[in-house]
Amino acid sequence: MRYYLFLLITFCSMAAQADKVRIHVWHQMIYGHRVVLAEVLKEFEKQNPDIIVQSTYRETEELRSGYQSAAMGGSGPELVYGPSDQIGPFATMGIIRPLDTILGENYFKQFDPLAAPTYDGKHFAIGDSVGNHLMLIYNKKLLPTAPKSSDELIEMGKRMTVDKNKDGRIDQWGLVFNYTEPFFFAPFIPAFGDDFIKNDVKPNLNTAALANTFQFILDLRDKYKIIPKECDYETANALFKDGKAAMLINGDWSWGDYKEAKVDFGIARIPMISGTGKWPASLVGTKGYSLNVNMKSPQHEEAAIKLLRYLTSTAVQLQFAEKVGTLPSNLEARNAEVVKNNPLLKISADIMEVGHPMPIVPEVRAIWDSLRVQYQKVLAGSLTPEAGAQGAQVLAEKQISEMNEVIQPDAGAIVIKVIFALVILIVLWTGRNSLLGFFKGFQGPNRFAYYMMLPAFIGIFAVIVYPFFYNIAISFSNFSLRTFQDWSLVGFTHYVNALSDPKFYSLFLKTIIWTVSNVFFHVTLGVFLAVVIDSVMPFKGFWRALLIIPWAVPQYITALTWRAMFNQEYGPINIFLQNFLQLSPVQWLSQPTTAFVACIITNVWLGFPFMMIVALGGLQSIPNSLYEAARLDGATSWQRFRHITWPLLLPVMVPAALLGSIWTFNNLNVIWLVSNAGEPGDQTHILVSYVYKAAFNLYRYGYAAAVSVLIFLILVIWGLGMLKSQYQKETK
Repeated sequence: MRYYLFLLITFCSMAAQADKVRIHVWHQMIYGHRVVLAEVLKEFEKQNPDIIVQSTYRETEELRSGYQSAAMGGSGPELVYGPSDQIGPFATMGIIRPLDTILGENYFKQFDPLAAPTYDGKHFAIGDSVGNHLMLIYNKKLLPTAPKSSDELIEMGKRMTVDKNKDGRIDQWGLVFNYTEPFFFAPFIPAFGDDFIKNDVKPNLNTAALANTFQFILDLRDKYKIIPKECDYETANALFKDGKAAMLINGDWSWGDYKEAKVDFGIARIPMISGTGKWPASLVGTKGYSLNVNMKSPQHEEAAIKLLRYLTSTAVQLQFAEKVGTLPSNLEARNAEVVKNNPLLKISADIMEVGHPMPIVPEVRAIWDSLRVQYQKVLAGSLTPEAGAQGAQVLAEKQISEMNEVIQPDAGAIVIKVIFALVILIVLWTGRNSLLGFFKGFQGPNRFAYYMMLPAFIGIFAVIVYPFFYNIAISFSNFSLRTFQDWSLVGFTHYVNALSDPKFYSLFLKTIIWTVSNVFFHVTLGVFLAVVIDSVMPFKGFWRALLIIPWAVPQYITALTWRAMFNQEYGPINIFLQNFLQLSPVQWLSQPTTAFVACIITNVWLGFPFMMIVALGGLQSIPNSLYEAARLDGATSWQRFRHITWPLLLPVMVPAALLGSIWTFNNLNVIWLVSNAGEPGDQTHILVSYVYKAAFNLYRYGYAAAVSVLIFLILVIWGLGMLKSQYQKETK
């Protein structure tokens, strides 16, 4: 009776849930903001019991790429929240909706213009706050007042940079910030005399202003030594929160983090450049909500619009202002006491007065990328500031041209269509009996089994078969930023471009080095540890469980952990080299070779446990009588391994090594996370990370698809060759 009652309750609950509309929101809010978001969404659900809201946090770049992929397939969240610079690309692709006809023209008048940017004369997003800009944040316990000029910044920075225990390692820095990323040094460019972008579209990088900015950052690091040799966002954030940095350049989104960490901080404009008398101009924008063009139903659209209005309402904005200190975009909310009496918001408004609006055009993405590549080469010492500025201009113009290129069909398009038609006809003709037999099976005596297998067939088709052939199709197309919704087959252009590009072959060579190095150490360490555990170590189960942990921990966590360990100043690896081996610290992540080695070390750590487990399984299948006979014949340990263990392990290890080489060849996570997307200067990329960047950073989907097909062909040829070679050895 209880069982049936439970089923009845479950069924009724599911039926009640089915009547509700489920809305998804993707966002990239930091933790403090996510807490407030959860509270306001809970209140929204109370006010609207027929709507369920599911919010999903994604890191900024993951949100961009994930949303593009979802929209490509006609799905994705109903609402997407992110910085204003994603509006241009998303609107150009046609994956977010204009809001003017939905909300009405008068709706936007209640907001600060910065929170309602227009693209092609239309509103595609509405911000819930204004700012998202950089400023100088200082620790009041270390520095009572902020510097007003760059000379004061340097003088105070020198005074605050201290080696307290005289061990040769700085314990407290004068200034920290993520200076390797263009967004964080961009405010200095106009302070040295010129903007980095003209008319919101054209790059303006080959200027004395940019070269002087490069030199200024180099001087802060190498001449005045008030910033760390290596400093990414997380390192700077941690140093400031731990009281190990007097000043930090960061955005208003970080205030909640520092309040939670109980840091007594103040904010100010980034100091004026003494030589020019100009203030650094932070890029001021918004983070806002956009509507997906893909809606499941009119009910979902109605619920999404209702949620959009709620999240940008005065009440919700004031809740965020009170709890995390954001400046409301709603003009009415600006007059609330909680906003007017907030000293941080008053100073923030003063900082924004010298700021520049954030460009939202798609081209700015290529400008950021070209700046990043050349600037990191300047930091690594391989380019002068002047050469870096010149190279950034050339690269930006090239990437903008490629990004906006719309390839027209040629004779190859007809050939491709004919080939596709022939392939489909051949497949249907040769497999007609199997297809007919499959469909007849649903009417035969085994139809229950067919219906049970149907979900698996659908899943395989949706996840593997369809994406595979879709990728092949777009590799022959002009699918790009400008043709996202109406691409067409154009021929073999992308394959010709890829195979005629010297960069493809240099990346291919680097990928081979990456794969061979990793697989060699995976197999070597795996077999060595397996032999040691199986032959020598007591408590075999304990050691097996312990050593499998690196493989069991998610790659994302492991890669970021290793990145922190490779930090030049604070990484445990360099501390060990200095304290125990008396060696100089290695610039692991600042030089191309050492950064690539760091990626290999990380991936070796991740991969050897799999090979160890495979080898342990193979060792257990080897009869002990063979070893006993060898001992009686006087064979040494090495001879027993060479003539018994290794030959009998080969049939097990070769397929594992082949599988490992395919995984490693396509391993994007480690390269992308440890090297922070190819640092320094895009010099640690392998083929798969190059494909990812081409697709999701520069919107060259057709080209990226073509290179991915070439990668697939390379792996097929490699895999078949390995299997054939192994088969021939076994049949001799």
